[in-house]
Amino acid sequence: MAQHKNLMDKEKFCCSICLDLLTDPVTIPCGHSYCMNCIKTQWDLDDTKQIHSCPQCRQTFTPRPSLVKSTMLADLVAELKKIGLQAARSDHSYAGPKDVACDFCTGVKLKAMKSCLVCLASYCEKHLQPHYDSLTFKKHKLVEPSKKLQDNICSHHDEVMKIYCRTDHQSICYLCSMDEHKGHNTISAAAERTERQKELEVSQENIQQRIQDREKDVKLLQHEVEAIMHKTHLIMLLRTVDLALPLS
Repeated sequence: MAQHKNLMDKEKFCCSICLDLLTDPVTIPCGHSYCMNCIKTQWDLDDTKQIHSCPQCRQTFTPRPSLVKSTMLADLVAELKKIGLQAARSDHSYAGPKDVACDFCTGVKLKAMKSCLVCLASYCEKHLQPHYDSLTFKKHKLVEPSKKLQDNICSHHDEVMKIYCRTDHQSICYLCSMDEHKGHNTISAAAERTERQKELEVSQENIQQRIQDREKDVKLLQHEVEAIMHKTHLIMLLRTVDLALPLS
């Protein structure tokens, strides 16, 4: 019971910046806690404004407070991670050897809900949420979880392959389209994917229709066989009756 309660309180030990369990936790003067690296990075960005504030309550601090690791909080987080590791053995929401794991979970990783073809990363439900909430990720392409995201990277230019070359029948990056594939018949990879999907759907419909036509042919043939068997049975029955009648 105590383990379940600790798991339910897990959110209390999460950093509101990275949304994961606290790493090297520090508590700032207003009382809120963050990963040391997360709040340090945030305040490094604020240095130009010379005003440092809490990302949650917005309280400002002048001068910039020193960051000291909270040993007690760090011990609590470590204990929570141990409990989570034990629960992971029986919880199907955690990634197994055959599952695609979330790239942003630390420690025990959750199963990925989606993979992003732009970020080239996979996300669990919690870490995926910014893709739905933020306009920054509005144009990102989410697909079913995949372990082969690196297959979308051009081996020559280390760029995402967003273009499909119909001349050479292969995916390429924008640098390829200006180099060895210059002048070729190209289309966006997304458009090619959509077109292929439509072709596949039409092909599946045609195959399904052919299967239904064959099933109808088989049923007609079965009816014809049954009719022939019925006629044959009647003929044999009539012959039996004729043989049984006395000669006049």
